[in-house]
Amino acid sequence: MSETLSEISRHALVTGASRGIGRAIALMLARMGCKVTVNYVRNGAAAAEAVALIEADGGKARAIGADISEPGAVAALVKEARGGFGPIGILVNNAGIARHSSVFENTIEDFDATFATNVRSAFLVTQAVLPDMRDLAFGRLIFLSSTAAQTGGVISAAYAGSKAALLGMMHHYAASLMPWNITANAISPAFIDTDIFAGVTLPPAEKLPLGRMGRADEVAEVARMIVTCGFMTGQTIQVNAGRYMT
Repeated sequence: MSETLSEISRHALVTGASRGIGRAIALMLARMGCKVTVNYVRNGAAAAEAVALIEADGGKARAIGADISEPGAVAALVKEARGGFGPIGILVNNAGIARHSSVFENTIEDFDATFATNVRSAFLVTQAVLPDMRDLAFGRLIFLSSTAAQTGGVISAAYAGSKAALLGMMHHYAASLMPWNITANAISPAFIDTDIFAGVTLPPAEKLPLGRMGRADEVAEVARMIVTCGFMTGQTIQVNAGRYMT
């Protein structure tokens, strides 16, 4: 753990952490010495498994279920998380959904559900933890976007739009929170081997950049760097094996 992170700041809240990239980041943060609150909305068994993996490795974690698109649920989540492990110094806004549809089949129902889960929730949880970070004079905000924000992606207009919205939100927080030593950055993965691509027709592995899908733990390594680097804010880190270059 970086010397810039004091013991009091080592409580991390990871939303949507029961599986995939969220789980990988939660496990990585625990290995760094963080106490981790594992948020989930429906899959309590998977969240409990993530907690068990952390505890088996000597870490501390608890799972808290909450629909973080609802203000009351977010308030309850943060209150319970703070009561268990103290002020929250690290927030990973990972929770998200991806409803696959062709351009001719996009619906307003899918749009509203996607923005509620992917964007509204990130805003609500971020606002809820900012008082802790202000009082700590320390904070790390990480937003899980997607290369779809730049390229349009292969999932849907709602998904690409929601991931682009997260980048605008991240830039606002980065520009506004510097006086309190709070950084905000985004990670934009592409073609990571998680269930988000279930049902999506992808090119054969040999046709993908580097000839394979990415791994969730490779995204988690980027989160590690963001957490330990206090001199970086307002940045979007692409994790896509060269599919989209900046």
